[in-house]
Amino acid sequence: MYPYGTSSSQMVLRGVDLLLECIASGVPAPDIMWYKKGGELPVGKTKLENFNKALRISNVSEEDSGEYFCLASNKMGSIRHTISVRVKAAPYWLDEPENLILAPGEDGRLVCRANGNPKPSIQWLVNGEPIEGEGGRGWASFSKIPD
Repeated sequence: MYPYGTSSSQMVLRGVDLLLECIASGVPAPDIMWYKKGGELPVGKTKLENFNKALRISNVSEEDSGEYFCLASNKMGSIRHTISVRVKAAPYWLDEPENLILAPGEDGRLVCRANGNPKPSIQWLVNGEPIEGEGGRGWASFSKIPD
């Protein structure tokens, strides 16, 4: 069976397609089935290709991380290979900050929510200078803006 051994791992970036392959030989030719440990294959995102030798997962997200395994079997026996899949992601917006226009003396609040893997840190700056005391929070409150 290819890949060789009983297990392997793959790292994939969020938003791309993931192709897992499992090529087995035997007489008679084995049937190949795909499974996800502890759950179902991602619904609506998976496609079997090349006579079930390949599993394609479209538009991968963090929820697609986990252990997938292929099981090759014929009437003489079976063999399986486990592929540990890790999904990484560059920072992306959950809630992107919007422009805020304030009158002198008016209070305001900006909200910024981002995610990624590893989880990104958030830093607020005003005119290129870090704002003190908000370290890593996804929001910033502003009272009267100095002239």
